[in-house]
Amino acid sequence: MDKKALVNKSIDYILAHLEEPISIEDVANQLSFSKYYFCRMFKEETGEGVYSFIKRLKVEQSAIDLKLQKDKRITDIGLDYGYSASNYSSLFKEHYQLSPNDYRKSLEASTISNPFYPQKQEVLDTFEDYQKKVELKELNDLYVIYERMLGNYAELKSSWSALVEENAYYDDTTVMIEKFYNDPAVAIDGHSICDLCFTLNEEIKEKNTMVITGGTYAIYPYKGQIEDIFRVMQGYFRIWLPESSYQMREKYGLTIYRKIDWENDYVQLDMCIPVE
Repeated sequence: MDKKALVNKSIDYILAHLEEPISIEDVANQLSFSKYYFCRMFKEETGEGVYSFIKRLKVEQSAIDLKLQKDKRITDIGLDYGYSASNYSSLFKEHYQLSPNDYRKSLEASTISNPFYPQKQEVLDTFEDYQKKVELKELNDLYVIYERMLGNYAELKSSWSALVEENAYYDDTTVMIEKFYNDPAVAIDGHSICDLCFTLNEEIKEKNTMVITGGTYAIYPYKGQIEDIFRVMQGYFRIWLPESSYQMREKYGLTIYRKIDWENDYVQLDMCIPVE
């Protein structure tokens, strides 16, 4: 297993255990490496130290929880990630220059700044707007080959273009899927984790394959310009999901592309939230 695959394995472990105490030793032990060697390898591949990475993901995920679980006490959200009330407030403010309480209040606004188009102040759609289009569907397991992107969502277009050119398994039946673990509205310094996936019709002997688990998904079909995806996605998670009767059953979402016109920045896609 090469370094990239090993680091991806360590990130998978961290993502699965964010609500538990995680030490660098815990993660290194999963790979049967020494703490020193693992830390050096992780920093080389990601540009970020392991401890800083874990701390950042905990804070970012807590910000997502503040958005999605509006009735849950802030103290309890902090405790979920191992922080006392005072420590959580200080850590959150250190990252976002807002207290958790002020951040939650800011979510009541019907507008949001777009990190990819700073000049735009986006007006979010209403719950009723989303409710008209959202459908609950059962998706089958999806067998995919993937490349993990660690970086800014603004790089997605160029990353996809490069992968399509390089992927020997890409053909007319291939479906392109993004499995995203971050919310770009709260991702600190543009750090994001996103798996760029291509569906496969049969099993292959490649290290970077996985199964995206099927099940019940809330699906919002989108047709429009790429620059409007952020606004629509934010409203879907920030307005529709908290006001619906559903909760996320996984800490990721999917974007399934149905049609892409890169030249005109036009897409047709499904925004998929695993729910229960």
